[in-house]
Amino acid sequence: MRTFGDPVLDGRDGGMRLTSHGTPAGSAEPAEIDTSRAHAARVYDYLLGGRANFKVDREAAEITYASFPGGIDGVRADVREHRAALGRVVRYFVKDAGITQFLDIGTGIPKEDNVHEVAQAGEPDARIVYVDWDPIVLAHAPQLLRGARGGAISYIYGDLHDPAPILREAAKTLDYSRPVAVMLFGILHFFSDADDPRGLVGQLLAPLPAGSGLALSHLASDLHSEEMAETFNRLNSRLAESVTLRSHDQVAALLAGLDPVEPGVVQAAQWRPDPGAATLTSQVWLGVGRKPG
Repeated sequence: MRTFGDPVLDGRDGGMRLTSHGTPAGSAEPAEIDTSRAHAARVYDYLLGGRANFKVDREAAEITYASFPGGIDGVRADVREHRAALGRVVRYFVKDAGITQFLDIGTGIPKEDNVHEVAQAGEPDARIVYVDWDPIVLAHAPQLLRGARGGAISYIYGDLHDPAPILREAAKTLDYSRPVAVMLFGILHFFSDADDPRGLVGQLLAPLPAGSGLALSHLASDLHSEEMAETFNRLNSRLAESVTLRSHDQVAALLAGLDPVEPGVVQAAQWRPDPGAATLTSQVWLGVGRKPG
């Protein structure tokens, strides 16, 4: 088994240098890569046209998304738009909110326009911590170091069920006296109500100063309800993880206590679309909030 700590690419002294920290989850280590069941990160990679996936992931996507609105082509369009929305949110934080530190939990397998690439295009000194627990994501984590500019990037093994070690390790790269943007894209729908996702969000934000941000995206239960329910009932039977769909109001509740950023909780494609972009629908709710002073 290949395990990872959390190398950090740091350009503060004018030249890049690679350092490392310990594993944030204490004695926990990334699990073996399991190719007997589909995994969400690998299915998502396949839908985005990546190659870091296995036959079991491709079959799960092709079979279970048959009932998704628009079929497999529809879901591919949706995940591409979800990825584009990630970039728009990062640009908002850097350009409009002046936040240049990011804690991206549930990073997924690296693709183009990763958080650090978008952030450092606007602010070369931006600092980013990537967090994931999937061993195949960690195997590809060194790709996240590509294209780094003058800031710092770290990637750590961590499980959002236990935020404390994540926050402790992230503090080695991020400065909690300045605002941080917490990115929870496509991760909280893997947490049941019993997991208390709202409580986990509260733990993540607790040590961060006023002005910090939270951006989250979440699969919807109230958009194409019957088709979505059928799709994810099928997918849950094949995934190592289980998906919990939530309504607009339930997703908005995850941002409770924060100052909402316009346009509020909307379909991902409708969150500050680029000028002239086609009006698209999405099966994902997206919202951004700021921690009040």
